[in-house]
Amino acid sequence: MTDPTATRATQFTSQDQAAQKNAAAALQKPQKITHFSKKVLVDLFRGLGSMLRAQINTADALKYYSHGLPNKVLVDTLLRIREDIGNGMNVHEAFRRTGRFNDTIIGLIQAGSDAGQLHQAFNSLATRLKSELHFSKQLKKATITPSVIICVLLGAFITSQVKIVPQVEEMLTGVGAKPDGMTAISFKVSHFTQAVWPVVVITLIAIAIAIFRSARIRTVILGLAMSKWRLLRLLVMGLRQMTFLSTMRLLHSNGINLAKSIRVSANSVRNTPFYEELRTAADKYENSGVPLSTAFAKYTSVDSQVTHMLSIGEKSASLDSQLDMLTEMYEEDAENHMASFSAVVSFLVLIIAVLLIAAVFIGTFLPIFLMGPKMMQSGI
Repeated sequence: MTDPTATRATQFTSQDQAAQKNAAAALQKPQKITHFSKKVLVDLFRGLGSMLRAQINTADALKYYSHGLPNKVLVDTLLRIREDIGNGMNVHEAFRRTGRFNDTIIGLIQAGSDAGQLHQAFNSLATRLKSELHFSKQLKKATITPSVIICVLLGAFITSQVKIVPQVEEMLTGVGAKPDGMTAISFKVSHFTQAVWPVVVITLIAIAIAIFRSARIRTVILGLAMSKWRLLRLLVMGLRQMTFLSTMRLLHSNGINLAKSIRVSANSVRNTPFYEELRTAADKYENSGVPLSTAFAKYTSVDSQVTHMLSIGEKSASLDSQLDMLTEMYEEDAENHMASFSAVVSFLVLIIAVLLIAAVFIGTFLPIFLMGPKMMQSGI
């Protein structure tokens, strides 16, 4: 006969072993490695560039910069890079091995290291990332803040229609006043809002989550908006061209050949149509022998100004100068388009805010004002 106590002990032992295996598997499961933020990278590359310019070697510069940093992840990463460099690994490979830096950054570090101008590469990276951070903040300010304002006002409108207006209607019904004209319309709007607002809110939340989590949906929506709104198209296309042209300029000026510069710069506009276009142009330029300007004109959707200036750079052997000029030109255009975009969005938000506030006022207070005389007559 089987001993129940022994059976239970065996079951508990099996459960403990399973729990230990699950815990060990959880510990062994690799954690997702994310890239450092642009703000962290700007400070990092600026500090490393200044120390290298002062004739401090790379390993010591990494040690000095990591000392006292509150960001423990960054400290561990820099010390790991320093250890790999000390073991004879190339600088760019040491940075790549951490998984904390994208291909564009690695490519420029490699270019600077191969050319013996690593300090210049770090300074160029700091400047480029600072510019990208500036435009990213402007774009968020122009879109996120208005969206929050509209959501708050929409919430106030729904609250007034669901909570306050029914109380007003109940009060008027209690004194025997029959709504008419604008008052009747206001109450009908309230009834409609009460019936549909949960569905509308859930739908909006679901759409927001889908947009946030799906790059494909964001691309489709952005493409549709760009096709209908010229200012948005100019802004987005300008930012994209500024990004890959500036990266291409940094790489080529630090000794990376054109084909590789184009491929690496394509990573800076990943998840956009430019990505595949640039890689195709790089392949055609490298393998088919077509001029760079022809490859860009035929296989990409860049502005005609870009292909024209690249053609001039090829003919006059001044490609670096033309890339500098194009980068500065698109930075200025992006600033102007961003200012115009922010002004238009602010005006639209103002109109929407006025309409929502007016809707709250009309739905809440107008019935009382219009039905006031009838309520007094009913009282008499």
